[in-house]
Amino acid sequence: MGVEATRISRLKEGPPRPKAAYVLYWMQQSQRAHDNPALEIAIQKANRLDLPVLVCFGLMDGYPEANRRHYRFMLEGLADTQALLARRRIRMVVRHGDPPTVAVDLARQAAMVVCDVGYTRHQRQWREALARGTDCPVLAVEGDVVVPVAVTSTKAEYAARTIRPKVNRHLDDYLQPCPRYRPKHDSRNLPVEGLSLDHLDALLDTLQIDHAVAPVTLFFKGGPSEAKRRLRTFLTQRLARYVAHRNQPQTDDGSGMSPYLHFGQISPVFLALKVRDATQGSQEDRDAYLEELIVRRELAINFMHHTPAYDRYASLPAWARTSLAQHADDPRPNVYTREALDAARTHDPYWNAAMQEMKATGYMHNYMRMYWGKKILEWSPTPETAYESALHLNNKYFLDGRDANSYAGVGWVFGLHDRAWFERDIFGKVRYMAATGLERKCDIAGYVAKVARRCKRAGAAAIS
Repeated sequence: MGVEATRISRLKEGPPRPKAAYVLYWMQQSQRAHDNPALEIAIQKANRLDLPVLVCFGLMDGYPEANRRHYRFMLEGLADTQALLARRRIRMVVRHGDPPTVAVDLARQAAMVVCDVGYTRHQRQWREALARGTDCPVLAVEGDVVVPVAVTSTKAEYAARTIRPKVNRHLDDYLQPCPRYRPKHDSRNLPVEGLSLDHLDALLDTLQIDHAVAPVTLFFKGGPSEAKRRLRTFLTQRLARYVAHRNQPQTDDGSGMSPYLHFGQISPVFLALKVRDATQGSQEDRDAYLEELIVRRELAINFMHHTPAYDRYASLPAWARTSLAQHADDPRPNVYTREALDAARTHDPYWNAAMQEMKATGYMHNYMRMYWGKKILEWSPTPETAYESALHLNNKYFLDGRDANSYAGVGWVFGLHDRAWFERDIFGKVRYMAATGLERKCDIAGYVAKVARRCKRAGAAAIS
């Protein structure tokens, strides 16, 4: 089976450019060498045109809200992907510059361009700029969702319960292995200049980015190879405890796939197939994981795709904003500045541990992410300030920050994709979470101790 036609859209029509040097695949979102529909379409088109495939990536200064932590993880992944592509006889070039400018420049010698699909505001604008800037045909291939967004729904869905049947009715069609084609021509010796990825720290030093947030290489290494290694460990050692421990932050039985999905270093289709076909764990474990990976993740992408103001307080449901506004003047026993939150200086040891885990590791157990966000709402002078602080800290420290899941996850704290609950101070009808709930439902003291050990390990590594 080939790549589904509904994953492919034409950004620019026209015949292939004659006397071209290659077919160009502009890899910006799907940063992987396998299970990548955009790459396979590029190979297929190149073979038909009797041309090699060139892959390019634009490495820009100052990617929105990204810092050295994010760049290091991404560059580790790009170096791995470059090596994996070379094994397939495909040259990958990384160039310093505005991504669409890099793509337009290399498109001058291309018969046609294939690109992948991103959902953020600037990712869409980049692809529009490519289509305007080149005179050869451009195809976009959507490979970082299971079901293409437009196939699932034509509107922003209200909640998981409304999108679930729309996604599930298409799973048999789209939950299929990605084809893998062999390039007819070897492109590794194409005379195209690019950056060396041999010394990543030296390369990072040359970029005009925020260098204040340190990488977390002790806990996460970027790349498709590392993503698949982690997946194997999850399937063989942790999947069988997924349901039992999904709300137990003192444990470590999550998959850790979210950073790799964010950077396109692993395919959600490949991941879903591996979990679906796993022999470990119960059907309940597998179904619960696939619900998060497919339904919940694609609900977040649906929100981003259909909501222009996805990163603003105005994107929240009207009922939630109205209810929060009615309680905006309620007394708040504890109010913290963004600086105090960033420093994990609150009266709540559970929240402080969650913040410290995020800062030290670039990750936080999902159950604690919900509590972390709810307390920022409770402790901020206004709900608008709380939203801005939560999104800022989320995007600053999480490796998977600036993702559709981030915007929908922060939005959920304020009522997005949720229903109205019993009314209470500060929160109005928005769902509330309490420290007593943590104490009742999990070993929260064990979680605090776990984070303390990780922070100590991270500190020792930084000193050495």
